[in-house]
Amino acid sequence: MRDFAALAMSPEAWVALLTLVVMEIVLGVDNLVFVSIISNKLPPERRARARRLGIGLALILRLALLSGIAFIVGLTAPVVTLPFHLPAGADGHPPVDLSFSWRDLILLAGGFFLVWKATSEIHQTVDPKAGGELFDRRRSGALGFGAAIVQIIALDVVFSVDSILTAVGMTEHLPVMTAAVVIAVGLMLVASGPLARFIHDNPSVVMLALGFLLMIGATLIAEGFGVHVPKGYIYAAMAFSGAVEGLNMAARKRRERPPPP
Repeated sequence: MRDFAALAMSPEAWVALLTLVVMEIVLGVDNLVFVSIISNKLPPERRARARRLGIGLALILRLALLSGIAFIVGLTAPVVTLPFHLPAGADGHPPVDLSFSWRDLILLAGGFFLVWKATSEIHQTVDPKAGGELFDRRRSGALGFGAAIVQIIALDVVFSVDSILTAVGMTEHLPVMTAAVVIAVGLMLVASGPLARFIHDNPSVVMLALGFLLMIGATLIAEGFGVHVPKGYIYAAMAFSGAVEGLNMAARKRRERPPPP
């Protein structure tokens, strides 16, 4: 109790909490966009429940991962090593070992899943008749509730591992990490409804969001292979694209406005 009181009085702890909340929200934007797109595939009366359940499971998963911080940190230890030899002509260079940790494998699986999901959704949006009756059922909102939750949980695992590793790298205080995760996921829950309705009411934003997911999937694959992509570049590109789309939406509304009498 005394340690907790000292932590609550520490300015460094509050700065770490604020920084972690911001980081968790930024990292959670990807997850929130995916949840919004998947929940919009469901019938209208089940969308809010799917969003709440998916984000609630994300909170439970992240708190469970926080309770096993030692296990999470161990996910960065190599578990698979593949010998990779440089091509002929690179004399003098020793063989390069390509190692993968559990974190790398999780990021690779999540990245390939996002690339596949975003690509299939873009294809079906551009060519609605390509999927025949199966696509007609999906367009009508017949995506199974269980299937939607499974897809949300699959991405929750990927984003939760990355989120917890980021938190562990920024502070050593478990209460600070727990509070940051709870606050960030709570804000995600509040924002999920308006974001999902905004995406549903603006079809052009759906294609932009799918493009974001495709880019995020490619970034996860690169991270899985050990190629670090600064997150600032990703989110700057997303912010710029969102601003351009916002100008396009404003221009469309102006053109659709009835002329003055």
